[in-house]
Amino acid sequence: MVKYAVICASNQNRSMEAHNVLSKKGFDVSSYGTGSMVRLPGPAIDKPNIYSFGTPYDRVYQELKQKDSQLYTQNGLLTMLDRNRKVKEAPQRWQESHEMYDVIITCEERCFDAVVEDLSNRGQGYNTSTHVLNVDIRDNHEDALLGGRAILQLAQMIEASTDIDAEIGGIIDAFATKNLNYPLLHTVAYF
Repeated sequence: MVKYAVICASNQNRSMEAHNVLSKKGFDVSSYGTGSMVRLPGPAIDKPNIYSFGTPYDRVYQELKQKDSQLYTQNGLLTMLDRNRKVKEAPQRWQESHEMYDVIITCEERCFDAVVEDLSNRGQGYNTSTHVLNVDIRDNHEDALLGGRAILQLAQMIEASTDIDAEIGGIIDAFATKNLNYPLLHTVAYF
């Protein structure tokens, strides 16, 4: 079985939707964020809610519910955090992970760049390759739902292959043909 990581900036919306969808289908999946802190919308654009990675989703849920239940219900944050706390305990930061994955799927180009840079800085101590793919997904609840389904489709195509390394080009082409809204970036990185 292929081991997957899905990554966005804060390990809250896009990566967690993909993590949720893939785990429900039985995939071996983890999720991460690449940002320095977890940033969630606040009462105004210049007043975000900022948390450290590792802060439990349940704690964030309870705090935001207490701050302004109506606002955070209306903007979907409480629903998102409720989903997240059912998937895993807390957001994790990619740069602090030492796990190895066969396929890493990022949800925006700057996260793709951060992961590729981090992997190149780690060196090649294990002489193992990983495919890093970017499926660009806008960071809102509706697009996260659609993007999660697209990532599921991509993972199903990867799982159906008998040799990921040899077939990845064809998988990318087939995915791109079926999903014109999700152009892919791909590179092979080494651990």
